[in-house]
Amino acid sequence: MADNRDSSTSLEEQGGDADVEVEQKGHEGQAKKDMEAFHKPEDDARGAVDEKKLDKALTFLTEAQAKTPKSARELEMDKVVISKQDLEIVMREFEITKAKAEKVLRESDGNVETALMQLVGAAMPKSTPASDAGEAAESKPGFKPYEKPVRPRRGAAPAGPPEPPAGAKVVAQFQSADGEPAGPPLNLPIDVNPEQLELLLNNLLQNDDPMPYSFSVDDTDITSNLFVDIIHGLGKSSEHVLAIKYQPQAVFKVRTVTRCTSSLSGHTEAILSVCFSPDGKMLATGSGDTTVRIWDLNTETPRFTLVGHKNWVQIVAWSPDCQMLASGSMDETIRLWNPQTGKPYGDALRAHSKCITSIAWEPFHLNKMCNRFASAAKDNTVRIWDALQRRVSMALSQHTAPIMCVKWGGNGFIYTGSRDKTIRVWDSTDGKLVHVLEGHAHWVNHLALSTEFLLRTGPYDHRDPVFKSREDAFEAAKKRYAAGLEAAGGVERLASGSDDFTLFLWEPTRSKKPLARMTGHQQLVNHLSFSPDGRMLASASFDKSVKLWEATTGKFITTLRGHVSPVYQVCWSSDSRQVLSGSRDTTLKVWDIKTKKMKAELPGHADEVFSVDWSPGGDRVASGGKDRILKM
Repeated sequence: MADNRDSSTSLEEQGGDADVEVEQKGHEGQAKKDMEAFHKPEDDARGAVDEKKLDKALTFLTEAQAKTPKSARELEMDKVVISKQDLEIVMREFEITKAKAEKVLRESDGNVETALMQLVGAAMPKSTPASDAGEAAESKPGFKPYEKPVRPRRGAAPAGPPEPPAGAKVVAQFQSADGEPAGPPLNLPIDVNPEQLELLLNNLLQNDDPMPYSFSVDDTDITSNLFVDIIHGLGKSSEHVLAIKYQPQAVFKVRTVTRCTSSLSGHTEAILSVCFSPDGKMLATGSGDTTVRIWDLNTETPRFTLVGHKNWVQIVAWSPDCQMLASGSMDETIRLWNPQTGKPYGDALRAHSKCITSIAWEPFHLNKMCNRFASAAKDNTVRIWDALQRRVSMALSQHTAPIMCVKWGGNGFIYTGSRDKTIRVWDSTDGKLVHVLEGHAHWVNHLALSTEFLLRTGPYDHRDPVFKSREDAFEAAKKRYAAGLEAAGGVERLASGSDDFTLFLWEPTRSKKPLARMTGHQQLVNHLSFSPDGRMLASASFDKSVKLWEATTGKFITTLRGHVSPVYQVCWSSDSRQVLSGSRDTTLKVWDIKTKKMKAELPGHADEVFSVDWSPGGDRVASGGKDRILKM
């Protein structure tokens, strides 16, 4: 039995050896046939190579370049025929000469696969694995060899945008903010910049005096050139017609505030309110020390100290003609002062039963006497006063909680925002309630009007005009308001900010439904301010950020981050190109609207900054806070 087992084992071994031998002979025969088919004897004589084999090799390279590599065996199965022209392009792309291709094919001893692999290895980048293990792995479907990401060295300049193609053109059409086309579609260089677009547009519109403009495509501003910001930045095709929207900018330019020119002491408690006069020549501050101070801006020294209130002065407000200053206090009274002499106009005005929260004067263009103002208080009422007769002409009392803000609109409406979560619109002529604007889920903290800068400054602007009579100033204010309103779309908009972290945009003259609900802040919205041109809205929040929104649609633009504590107030430069914010972190920050980045940081305060204001002429910024120092 043992002999039988041994004999059977030896037979099996012999059979196995025989199989291996047959298989080896089969491989050798196949290789010989391949070699004969590829490497004919007469080729040695004339040094030529089979053109079809060369075609296959170069096809393989084309596939490799297209990043869809196939194995050589798969390619041999494909009957790919490429033209002479394609062949030349591929060889030129890979810098492979015909002689080089022929040489590699001859050196491979007729093994097509080896020849192809050598050509691919020579043509592909060095990072391709050349080891057998790597090749085996690469042949697996869906395998991608790991490539170490190239990280820029520390301190190295970031890679810039690609260069625009030389001589490329793009068809563009100028459009106004309303979508009205200006001139025909134009064939422009792809790298045209804003200065060149400005020159072109001024010629198209035939402006006698060249006007500055800003340009955008799909709400993205063109800041460097069309290729970088739009074609490359937005992934737009240069084949399409681009609609370039233009918007006129302020003719003058406000210089960036960079340093503190004076720190003025005098107040003995926190400064709660800072306000420049409409003509920009005087500054008033209200403080927790119960006084109001008027400061001389030429010498940057205190001019008058107005004493009379018995508690914190929370609000100061100038009459549109700069002839009166009103101050509201926690002692429940309002006092009127003569800013030229520093003397009070009579005694305190008493009508409210709780502390005063807000004061708004009737705009110059509605009343040339500038003798009416509205005051809001925590007693849930608004009182409309005649400053000359020193009496209440109307009381508006339908709110059910403290009123935190009152605004007097350019169309004769009075807007009040309250902790009862509503905004009420009143007719200033008869005191009737026109609308109740509902939507907020918590206290309404602040209101802002899109025409606020025009209402505040009346007939005055950066050119410092002088008027011979009150009538001339009244006419100038009317003309300025009408022009400003038309430029901003012909309608006065209202924005409201609340403890529910949201903002609402309204058009109260058209509808009591909100135009937009703006979300994004993570904590309560404390203060709002429209840009002087009425195109943007800035919101300050306790979430340490300032957000910018489109004033017409409520669309979010950007978040300005940099403060490390709640932001209390925001205000704009008179050319609408910069925003200033004051925060609990003791700093003021100036933000550039074009770049959406911080332009300057103004440290110096020793404690929280409660109030900031930018003068209507744009030449000064004033800030006051808990450290009792007024800085300019």
